[in-house]
Amino acid sequence: MTKIAIIGLGNMGKGLARRLDGKVALFLGTRDIDSGQSFAVGFSQVPQVLSRQDAAAAADLVVLALPYASAIEFVRSTNLDGKVVVDLTNPLKEDFSGLLIGHSTSAAEEIQALALGARVVKAYNTIFASLFDRPASDTAATPVFLAGDDEAALASVTRLVEISGFSAEPTGGLGASRLVEPLGMLNIQLGYHQGRGTAIAPAWQAL
Repeated sequence: MTKIAIIGLGNMGKGLARRLDGKVALFLGTRDIDSGQSFAVGFSQVPQVLSRQDAAAAADLVVLALPYASAIEFVRSTNLDGKVVVDLTNPLKEDFSGLLIGHSTSAAEEIQALALGARVVKAYNTIFASLFDRPASDTAATPVFLAGDDEAALASVTRLVEISGFSAEPTGGLGASRLVEPLGMLNIQLGYHQGRGTAIAPAWQAL
């Protein structure tokens, strides 16, 4: 069974963890072990709750369910050699009004530069956490855009996306994150700033 670590138990981390319950060997990486254990009690297959570094060490695939600055801090202090690293982050300003970086680089590329022995794949950054709370049948056609340079890593993350109840949509190499991250910002603009709510997600349709 695939060993997956989710680093960070905010809304995205918890939502993804619930979707993966019973489908993978799950490790939850958190700074608050007691809170993490309380969250894990309701699972059909109770995940191991560990420190962030220990969870990453135990897994083959590591999901960074952290704010961008926290993800950078974690990657700098953690050995991720040989791991597939899934970057959920959007490099947002503190007030959610825009992106800190873009066009010439991306959060995913910055993380890859710090974790040279890992294989980074961008994913999940264009969906709101509330979608994890809906039935998987409601989100099966909702695309999760992927960007990555390693074909085997992309295949692993494609499987992760599918078992978590979404549709994987490859966009190209890791440099395509420069396009995918602004798409996440557009979703925030529409959902929050324009008041359309969080039950939305971007999708491409053939006409």
